[in-house]
Amino acid sequence: KVLLAVLGCVWLALAASVGHAAPSEANGTCGDDDVTFFPNVAKIKYEGPDSRDPMSFRYYNADEEICVAGKGCKKMRDWLRFSVAFWHTFRGDGSDPFGSPTKLWPWDEGADEMQTARLRMKANFEFLDKLGVDYWCFHDRDIAPEAATLKETNANLFEIVELAKELNAKYDKKVLWGTAQLFKHRRYAHGAATSPDARVFAYAAAQVKAAMDATHALGGENYVFWGGREGYQSLLNTDLAKELENLGAFMRMAAEYKESIGFGGTLLIEPKPQEPTKHQYDWDVATTANFLHNNGLTTKYKVNVECNHATLSGHSCEHELQVASIQGLLGNVDINTGDPQIGWDTDQFLTDAAEATRLMLVILSQGGLQPGGLNFDAKLRRESLDPEDLFFAHISGMDAMARGLRQAAAIINDGLLAKFVSGRYKSFEGGLPGQTFQELEKLAFSLPSDPGGDIESAQQEKAEILFSFYT
Repeated sequence: KVLLAVLGCVWLALAASVGHAAPSEANGTCGDDDVTFFPNVAKIKYEGPDSRDPMSFRYYNADEEICVAGKGCKKMRDWLRFSVAFWHTFRGDGSDPFGSPTKLWPWDEGADEMQTARLRMKANFEFLDKLGVDYWCFHDRDIAPEAATLKETNANLFEIVELAKELNAKYDKKVLWGTAQLFKHRRYAHGAATSPDARVFAYAAAQVKAAMDATHALGGENYVFWGGREGYQSLLNTDLAKELENLGAFMRMAAEYKESIGFGGTLLIEPKPQEPTKHQYDWDVATTANFLHNNGLTTKYKVNVECNHATLSGHSCEHELQVASIQGLLGNVDINTGDPQIGWDTDQFLTDAAEATRLMLVILSQGGLQPGGLNFDAKLRRESLDPEDLFFAHISGMDAMARGLRQAAAIINDGLLAKFVSGRYKSFEGGLPGQTFQELEKLAFSLPSDPGGDIESAQQEKAEILFSFYT
């Protein structure tokens, strides 16, 4: 059916060239409205933990209400706010630094780049509809091709945005966040907001402006900045102060533009320590928070934590979520994982229910992520070649996080772990024992014995058993 649609497009284009068809007809959807990209997949249903159908949910029951002590009750879909990443799902071709593409996707068979872009967008919505996910995310250059000039590129982008708006309404879907791809093109070899070339700085600003406009037009609820090239390879040829100063100015201007167009979404920065650069300026949550504080931007931005980036920076994802949450900066999670035997960003689906529980404990403790969510910034393995594999991958990730949600809610509602933790700090229940070093010294001198003699055990092993009661 895809091939017939493509041939129909080619025929209409040829006919238009000799005056036998209207150009709008030739350049429109070209008869691909009825194309089915996943003909062998029905809508995925919840069948419960005993199901042995891999095309079903065992733990994710979208409309089931989950109550959390002190945080209220919400449907699963509203606690988790799942999102499909357009780039990995519909642009991922299986290529890696050592090999060519392995995927032969039916949505890549358009007659030209724009027709292919339309096919991909329609595949995206069929996938969302059958998977039962409410949100999707995108890079500007992933949904529409770059053209010879910036104006032509923007025209391509907004043509696809109009199609996406129609499909959002048709399928009742929403954009969780959009972003600009400021790392792939040669112009960004030295960075975008941190490029030593002022022309590139301006071009990057124009691209972010258009991407934010597109996100706003689609009703996006957030906008993300990931600075893959905002860093350095060597300090010998880098003016660190200048690059950080320019980056701060760029982010301030982005926040100002957001407000000028009435975009109500949250601006998010996504930390990553390295890859592709040797050192990125948003290394981890703590570094990003420091950058926001230094530039007076803590009320303008929050953080999008990607779990695989957390482990690349030497932290657990749980650590990064905690550090962001206690500062009021946790806005979104790119839910994925890496391979513990591989030292790079493998973007695998997180399927470990115990890990998911640790993450959901942080998320539930702050009352959820809204207007952010859980975006599957994850991709199939190179050897997984069938369109149906996209469903298996997302089902496994959704079930893991749903299981984590259920277990984290039980941990919070029972209160055993929280009681154990608070008990370790009972000596601070009345606040600090003094307000100055002089007062604290007086208290220390008054102690009948050195506190090291009867200091209490941390009982980490007991805490792990308490956690295991639920996982």
